[in-house]
Amino acid sequence: MSRPAAKGARRSGTIRCAIYTRKSSEEGLEQEFNSLQAQREACEAFIKSQRHEGWVCLPDGYDDGGLSDATMERPALQQLLTEIQAGGGSTSWSSTRSTG
Repeated sequence: MSRPAAKGARRSGTIRCAIYTRKSSEEGLEQEFNSLQAQREACEAFIKSQRHEGWVCLPDGYDDGGLSDATMERPALQQLLTEIQAGGGSTSWSSTRSTG
């Protein structure tokens, strides 16, 4: 997982971290534990490792399964971006590649 280039929305010494996951194909999404969940767990673990810096994981997940990254027209991504804009927070982007 790459480190974020900039810190997320900061309030009272807390950095609120939202997790966005995506998988370009629908293959395997029907499984009880799938790639989107694995991505989320990896991000949660990283955020937890930064707790001493004030990072906290927001409870809502933003998941786009079966959608290509060739377009920004992804419902969960658009919802996340809208919520960031509405809250006036800053954005941090981290990417992880996951297979499966």
